Amino acid sequence: MSGSNAPLLQLEDVQVHFEQNQGLLDRFVGKRSENAVKAVDGVSLNLEKNDVVALVGESGCGKTTLGKTAVGLQRPTGGSVKYRGQDIWKAKDKKGDVDIPYKDIRRSLQIIHQDPGSSLNPNKTIMKSLQAPLKKWQPGLSAEDRRTRILGMLEHVGMAPPDDYANRFPHQLSGGEKQRTALVRALLMNPDVILADEAVSALDVSLRVDTMDLLLNLQDEFDTSFIFVSHNLSNARYLAQRAGGRIGVMYLGRLVEIGPAEELLQNPRHPYTQVLRWATADLDPDKAKASKPPVRAVDIPDPSNPPSGCRFHTRCPKAHEVCVHENPNLVSRPDDSDVHSASCFRQFPEREHEYWNSPPLEGVEDADTTLPDDSHANGD
Repeated sequence: MSGSNAPLLQLEDVQVHFEQNQGLLDRFVGKRSENAVKAVDGVSLNLEKNDVVALVGESGCGKTTLGKTAVGLQRPTGGSVKYRGQDIWKAKDKKGDVDIPYKDIRRSLQIIHQDPGSSLNPNKTIMKSLQAPLKKWQPGLSAEDRRTRILGMLEHVGMAPPDDYANRFPHQLSGGEKQRTALVRALLMNPDVILADEAVSALDVSLRVDTMDLLLNLQDEFDTSFIFVSHNLSNARYLAQRAGGRIGVMYLGRLVEIGPAEELLQNPRHPYTQVLRWATADLDPDKAKASKPPVRAVDIPDPSNPPSGCRFHTRCPKAHEVCVHENPNLVSRPDDSDVHSASCFRQFPEREHEYWNSPPLEGVEDADTTLPDDSHANGD
């Protein structure tokens, strides 16, 4: 049941598996692919009101799929996605008791695409493009009320004079102006959550900062929560740190670490997070001293046939035999109050776990004398 105490968004053991291309005969007889791509594979995550979660990871890790699933644009294969306690897909399918109609959920969960220009009709002015969602979702507004509201929002995001921008076509806008137009369109719905999918990746550095600052200002004014998807750890840090939000690190469909921005970056507990930190020059001042990156292999395994146990064990410089067979749960230390969680056996100093007595894999240096508390200082 939905309720005021429920998280704004609640993802429980979410799975999204995509069937690979099959032959004509297999499709005809309805045979399912045995090697489905496990884009998201068992992720649980809560998003509260006025919250920010920045999802990071390499291309193909599942961060965009998870974001789209969270805002109801991708149906999960397994698990559940709830908005204010209401299962989104049960509301869409009208199964069981529905406390929040699907149309209200759909309006409350919006997205800003990586390429906003592709979502703007090139044959319509900005005013006409922005009027369309208002006509659909707020049919009671008069034409003048719609125009006044759109002009006010354009000015609010720095597109002034608004009359001039409202009469332009998409090709007459810069990349940053198209991004602001997409943001206005999302905000016109008065959403609770906006998925910003690589929303600043196509902008130069100065515009990235301006756009992220705008997102933060609008979050305060409209009480909007953001799911920010990025392959750039610096961008994720900038947004999450200033919003008091979290960074979630994904690898091969799984959330392997999540926590407050500075805590996660200064004390990364998963080896994959340490790789991302090392690869981001301005986040690791000791990078120049390192002779090589903290990873055994560069290539990412096939997502349709991921490794057993901990999926990072094929690349991890600290993997032991137990990592091949056992998948560590995403958990926090007892003293963390669940604010910082990771799925790695090494984050616990107790040496009773089988990991510490398990032999290292071939090619892994047996240098596990340091405890995880030293990880941010020695590259462990």
